[in-house]
Amino acid sequence: MMKAKMTIDAADRVARIDERIYGSFIEQLGRAVYDGIYQPGQKTADANGLRQDVIDAVRKLNVPIVRYPGGNFVSQYKWEDGIGPKDQRPTRLDLAWQTIETNQFGLHEFMDWAEKVGTQANMAVNLGTRGIMAAANLVEYCNFPGGTYWSDLRKQNGREKPFGIKTWCLGNEMDGPWEIGQKTAYEYGHLANETAKAMRRVDPSLELVACGSSSMDNPTFGDWERTVLDQCYDNVDLLSLHRYYGYYGDDDPNELDNYLGKTGDHDQCIKRGGAICDAVKAKKRTQKQINLSFDEWNVWYHSNQQDEETEHWQKAPHLLEDIYNFEDALLVGSLLITLLKNSARVKMACLAQLVNVIAPIMTTDDGVWYQSIFYPFMQVSNLGKGVALTPHVAVDSYKSREFDAVPYLDSIATYDEEHQQLVIFAENKHQEDELDLDLSLRDLTISGVEEATEFCGYAPKQTNEDGAMKLHPLTGMETHAGHQLTVHLKPLSWNVIRLQVK
Repeated sequence: MMKAKMTIDAADRVARIDERIYGSFIEQLGRAVYDGIYQPGQKTADANGLRQDVIDAVRKLNVPIVRYPGGNFVSQYKWEDGIGPKDQRPTRLDLAWQTIETNQFGLHEFMDWAEKVGTQANMAVNLGTRGIMAAANLVEYCNFPGGTYWSDLRKQNGREKPFGIKTWCLGNEMDGPWEIGQKTAYEYGHLANETAKAMRRVDPSLELVACGSSSMDNPTFGDWERTVLDQCYDNVDLLSLHRYYGYYGDDDPNELDNYLGKTGDHDQCIKRGGAICDAVKAKKRTQKQINLSFDEWNVWYHSNQQDEETEHWQKAPHLLEDIYNFEDALLVGSLLITLLKNSARVKMACLAQLVNVIAPIMTTDDGVWYQSIFYPFMQVSNLGKGVALTPHVAVDSYKSREFDAVPYLDSIATYDEEHQQLVIFAENKHQEDELDLDLSLRDLTISGVEEATEFCGYAPKQTNEDGAMKLHPLTGMETHAGHQLTVHLKPLSWNVIRLQVK
């Protein structure tokens, strides 16, 4: 049995958590919208075609903000196609994913859905094939009270009061060669700056996200961010990061160790993005800090072969439908811990995506089922409140193919002062050994164990189509003198402990 010691000090704070780090993402891609959140005639769908079973599932995840409508889709999207009477909306080719877009779901439908779910919109504008005035007009349509062409058209289309959307993405992955309307860093930075200025003329309260590089692996990474921010630093608030992870090397018994170590890459991506922001800040001699929006992150690799074989120009085809296994859930749990560890800099994040497309929620015509990754995300989004605390951990590490020192215990604590609750998220990455954890609190006293669960005991490749995966009670904990707790963490386990403290 391994041993680990963890010390938590309520004064040792990372930052107050912006709960928008538990955001997600819906794109007009595959079955995310059609047969996902929107399916007229499905047995739970309301009069507007919104699936209530999906709404209920999303509510369980407690997602505070959802990015829409892309993603690659937005760079060729004309937002005006998705408003007004449905029988007058044009059917278009979606050049991003080479599918047929009917435009039966658009802005109003999304905002109606967001209100039913209880989430905010993070609206993206097209800076690939469109630009300044299309974006400014969209802000006017969404947020201006009335008396102008676009605001009155919103009223004509059934929405009297403004939507009041405050968070906006200035394009998507504009350095990607796959993107419709790819730009150089200077081209995009200049366009983003001018678009931001115009949008804020309409609504000065907007919070704006500039596109970082589409991947840390792209040759543009670093220089792209520096050049873009040099152009638009004064007029944006956040810089985006995108990162996806895959498992490669099924024949290597040690590859799982490497896969679970990819949290080191996640952390490095955040650190590098923040460093570039700070370099531009120093150059400009300004006090303004640009924070990070990790607005696309997840596991994505299972569906690659299927997607290559899918016929183009279908309506809502099965695309990017990764079926996640248990080891994916362990990685997603650790990636969430990494976001919390970096909550001083990461103020928004979006699990990509939400329904059917690389998603925790999957649908059939008859209902929904939860993927393995649903459970750690649900727990962190619901329980990770207040401030993130830095746990001081002593535990053995291992070396993998890509990473020199991966701690067997990955952990973070959050402290909700208002409700006097301390939550510990802890993952044992060892494939065989149980971990004996000795937890000590400073400045806090345990008054009760409110909740303790474990997610473990499944084969690494096991999936959850049959609904067999569940959270189970974490037993065998002991408290000592009000300041200490011992707990045994099983091999390959995701664990959550919620304590009442004083």
